[in-house]
Amino acid sequence: MTAPGFVPEWSLPIGVKAWQSTRGVGPLPYGGFNLGDHVGDDPGAVQLNRQRLLSVLPRQPVWLAQVHGTRVITLTGSEGPAPLIGDAVLTSVPGVVCAIMTADCLPVLLADRLGRVVGAAHAGWRGLADGVLEALVDQMMRHANVHPSDLLAWLGPAIGPDAFEVGTDVREAFLRQSVEHARCFRPQDTVSGKWLADLPGLATQKLERLGVASVTGSDTCTYHAPDFYSYRREKITGRMASMIWIEA
Repeated sequence: MTAPGFVPEWSLPIGVKAWQSTRGVGPLPYGGFNLGDHVGDDPGAVQLNRQRLLSVLPRQPVWLAQVHGTRVITLTGSEGPAPLIGDAVLTSVPGVVCAIMTADCLPVLLADRLGRVVGAAHAGWRGLADGVLEALVDQMMRHANVHPSDLLAWLGPAIGPDAFEVGTDVREAFLRQSVEHARCFRPQDTVSGKWLADLPGLATQKLERLGVASVTGSDTCTYHAPDFYSYRREKITGRMASMIWIEA
């Protein structure tokens, strides 16, 4: 049975593949295709769902224990079964699948134009503000001797700018980095002191500042799209995965 999901609409280099999972069909809160083993779902059901990924992937992804940080892990293909703690991952080894799980946070996939290295980042507001994208781009440059202008980025499904309500502290965290980030915040009309934040917009600004000239967005709001998990919408919910790999 094919895993529910789709191929991102993104001009990938030859030899690089990507896949975005969706919620699938099933009862709430976890639906039919939860891939997160840390959200209270039946472990056996999660393992069956992960096994179904082999219908679209060359092998099981290397799953991360994500902590909203900036640690980048380089995969070699010799990783064990235990989850690795980090929020970004890269590899140049064919057949090794990088994966990020989300349910409103922004998944960012990266590949260089020649298909030498691929990476993925979990970019919630905290990791984005703390520099997870900067850390991933830096490590990809060091690992494969690529320039940021060689990188292609895809921004996956995430909570959209009409639904992501944040406090003044979040806005100030980004404005301390650049006044240009102010364009990604607008006052929440119904709640004083709250702002609506454009998470994909903030990520795009950061990537462009790094020199990543090609940024493609999915323009899908997880909060408003029932085919996707949304923590803000449901609180107890599953997780989707955004995955990228170099063909063996």
